[in-house]
Amino acid sequence: MNAVVIAVCLMLALSLARVNVVIALTVSALVAGLVGGMDLHQTIDAFNTGLGGGAQIALSYALLGAFAVALSHSGLTTLISRSIISSLGQDPNPTNTNWVRWLLLLSLLVMSMASQNILPIHIAFIPILVPPLLHVMTKLNIDRRLVACVLTFGLVTTYMILPIGFGGIFLNDILLSNLTSNGLAAVREQIPPAMLIPAAGMIVGLLTAVFISYRKPRIYDEDKVLVAEPEETLNKRNIIIAAVAILATLVVQLETDSMIFGALVGFMIFSFSGALKHVADQDIFNQGVRMMANIGFIMISAAGFAAVVKETGEVGTLVASLSDIIGDNKALAAFLMLLVGLLITMGIGSSFSTIPIIATIYVPLALSFGFSVAATIALVGTAAALGDAGSPASDSTLGPTAGLNADGQHDHIRDSVIPTFIHYNIPLLVFGWIAAMVL
Repeated sequence: MNAVVIAVCLMLALSLARVNVVIALTVSALVAGLVGGMDLHQTIDAFNTGLGGGAQIALSYALLGAFAVALSHSGLTTLISRSIISSLGQDPNPTNTNWVRWLLLLSLLVMSMASQNILPIHIAFIPILVPPLLHVMTKLNIDRRLVACVLTFGLVTTYMILPIGFGGIFLNDILLSNLTSNGLAAVREQIPPAMLIPAAGMIVGLLTAVFISYRKPRIYDEDKVLVAEPEETLNKRNIIIAAVAILATLVVQLETDSMIFGALVGFMIFSFSGALKHVADQDIFNQGVRMMANIGFIMISAAGFAAVVKETGEVGTLVASLSDIIGDNKALAAFLMLLVGLLITMGIGSSFSTIPIIATIYVPLALSFGFSVAATIALVGTAAALGDAGSPASDSTLGPTAGLNADGQHDHIRDSVIPTFIHYNIPLLVFGWIAAMVL
């Protein structure tokens, strides 16, 4: 058995058994190193070296958490929630409730898509925007697993097909450059069209989640929401300060390309404006860090896990071993390449980091089987995107959890990871295979 396969399967099994994801990643990294031929000291050294790769995103989450908590105490989030809830009336009729429900889901979908391209702030908006809306979601009995699927769809599908913002980085800077450097005669204009069929699989998954899997109401404890997101007294001055802080956070993040400094500026505006004088700054910061601590440690552990997996060299061995299994079966070749991509991305937690690992071997392998340029693009691009949704260590699942679990009623594995895995990885595997066979 390959060390990568064993480590990823172990990590998923431990996570499903309700072992903390940080522990699951750490234990699985240790197993990956030992099975991959490294001794204990080499494995630990590789893991420790990789930990630094997750420090930046962990600090970003911590500061975003502090900013989100500060925002909740400003009264702005209370104003948003009251406005939406009051539009339902004291005794909301089903038609009115459904209208607000669809508008809320559509707004979250548009925001998650815009966060990848129009305003490339990635997942930074989720811990700020989503917790205040938990009041509304609870009133409407919206299943948060559906919201997780909606958010993940926007985060993943957008960069797969739109070459702007993060999509430009994924499609042009990473996918195209790695394809051409490994001998594929591809041009920029061929990339987005080749990814349209795989993206159609994501759409099928979203529609399934919306209209079949999670269309029924789900009850949540409103008291827990009120504890996590207390309704503050409305103060016009504080609301203006909150609006200024949000704008400043957005501008600084776009200018510096750093979530850390964007959130820091927003929090400092709250601190020096006096908007939070009824609450201690230190308490707010601690609440925010505590809210995001688990997410941050998962990201740090995932970076260590990825470093060990890469250090073993077993990824190349896994991909190269496909040739012995496939023979001359082109359809089987496409399926196994996608399946291996799923395993690698679920372990590493990033489709952006997966492409450089698999392209070196996938491109020659695809060309040897006679796949066209478009089919090869679809194979490598889909193999990388597979597992981004549905990985315990991916920010495409960690981001939604950070917002939806603000009150402790949304489990990362059972309510974010498993729903997104089922609704996106399975259709993406099928549609990616179809793209490879028909293009």
